[in-house]
Amino acid sequence: MARRFRGESVHKVDAKGRVSIPAAFRRVLEECDPDWAEGQNPNLVLVYGDQRRKFIEGYSMTSMQEVDEKISQLPRGSRERRMLELMFSGQAVQIQLDETGRLVLSPKLREKIGITGEAFFIASGDTFQIWDPSRYDAHVAEMGDWFEEYGEDFDPLTLLDPPGTGG
Repeated sequence: MARRFRGESVHKVDAKGRVSIPAAFRRVLEECDPDWAEGQNPNLVLVYGDQRRKFIEGYSMTSMQEVDEKISQLPRGSRERRMLELMFSGQAVQIQLDETGRLVLSPKLREKIGITGEAFFIASGDTFQIWDPSRYDAHVAEMGDWFEEYGEDFDPLTLLDPPGTGG
């Protein structure tokens, strides 16, 4: 099984849109890029999506391949396939990290998610997300409201139990 992204951090974004990604994320990208070799820079795919998406999602090459394979199994010309192709092929960009572990966020991407001086990176299992820090804080506040529905003694791990098993 491929390695997974873990952790969160904030990184400065320079005037050209260059931002270092967390070192642990780089190791996952290297391991999950079949074309990567020692001394080379790993590839990844940034999915930015439509106007509803408030973050950019980073996919390793292996994770993106899994998504592409699932999309290709849908009926050609179906609404669902066209929608997913738009998001994961059209509203995405394949890039390569530079020698220092940085990626370049184009002006379009920075403007889309409101990034100016800093970018917030948060792991999401087989992907990671890049947010404007203040937008992420607002998102977390919304998540806090969601957790309130479950009560103070709620254990999130119970969500992993299949329905009807009782843990």
